[in-house]
Amino acid sequence: MEDSGTPAAIQDAPVEMRVVLGTALLRVRDLLKLGRGAVVELDRKINAPSDVYVAGILVARGEVTIVEDRLAVTISDFIKTGAQRR
Repeated sequence: MEDSGTPAAIQDAPVEMRVVLGTALLRVRDLLKLGRGAVVELDRKINAPSDVYVAGILVARGEVTIVEDRLAVTISDFIKTGAQRR
């Protein structure tokens, strides 16, 4: 067991992490009309934090940043209660 009380085998297990910038609801007919260069408006403001999901559970919110030539997320708030499944 590690100091955190969690076995090392569990700590080394991979989990999927997703950062959601925003969402949009489209009809199939509108989706089929999209082409290269199409713009889909999302439900978030430009400065709004993005949702961070781990294994499908909302765990944090953060700001999307660039580190060298890659996208990254800076965690600003952890969700303490009421985590939502997606």
